[in-house]
Amino acid sequence: MDRVTMAEGLSFSRLVYGMWRIGDDADTSAGHVRAKIDTCLAQGITTLDQADIYGDYTAEAVLGQAFKADPSLRQKVELVTKCDIVAPCGKYADVACKHYDTSKAHIEASVESSLRDLGTDYIDLLLIHRPDPLMDHEETGAALDGLVKAGKIRAAGVSNFRPWDVELLQSAMETKLATNQIEISLARVEPFTDGDLAFHQRRKDPVMAWSPLGGGSLMTGESALTHRMDTMAADFGVDRAAIAVAFLLRHPAMILPVLGTNSLERIAKIADARKVDLSRVQWFQLYEAALGREVA
Repeated sequence: MDRVTMAEGLSFSRLVYGMWRIGDDADTSAGHVRAKIDTCLAQGITTLDQADIYGDYTAEAVLGQAFKADPSLRQKVELVTKCDIVAPCGKYADVACKHYDTSKAHIEASVESSLRDLGTDYIDLLLIHRPDPLMDHEETGAALDGLVKAGKIRAAGVSNFRPWDVELLQSAMETKLATNQIEISLARVEPFTDGDLAFHQRRKDPVMAWSPLGGGSLMTGESALTHRMDTMAADFGVDRAAIAVAFLLRHPAMILPVLGTNSLERIAKIADARKVDLSRVQWFQLYEAALGREVA
């Protein structure tokens, strides 16, 4: 498995296992969670993606069971988690409405909660989950820098930010923002032309892609796009998912797809995307099918 440098002394596996739905599984035992992680490790996938809000603020603790059962497991993986979404559920059930909080107090409290739930004393990468219209960039930037200096996080980044949001926060930080996790897939190709990928490619920032299978839409249904994917999948001896992921891997912006599933069988196939080497023409055939027209 290829590895990508995210910050000084920190690298991630090119493919990332997403744990958004880990708390939705019928079996959330430490043993079953460990089986998922072991299936990832067998393919060289060492990076795990979490967020405080996943599972109504319970998913981090589900993962933490596995680390508490075997503390040595923590040293075999890199942990990504996120904060700033406050939704009226779980520990925030009493809040009046869903909102974002990028204050120093909230970020620091969120990190402490994540550390407890995950059963670890450091987070490899902390992301600000959503742009906050009320963000005081100097306060937020200082909070993230402080957490890096304290060793509670090894790197900081953002998620769902536009280029101007990134530049605003970065302007108030000593630490370089490591990444932006955004939605990119054959079902959402806008970042290829709206400036998002170009911005990060120029900055040499690796980009993490959430929902690379279009929330599952690319795995179901019949369309010109899925027919094209199926034809290529047959040629390469893989399934649609591998083609969808390979489409992202082919781009020079260094995209790290974040793939989430509770099925051990599907987890075991995540690395199949590495078997697919798309030519430029094949990439554009998929892109054309995604656009529903030929390029201009």
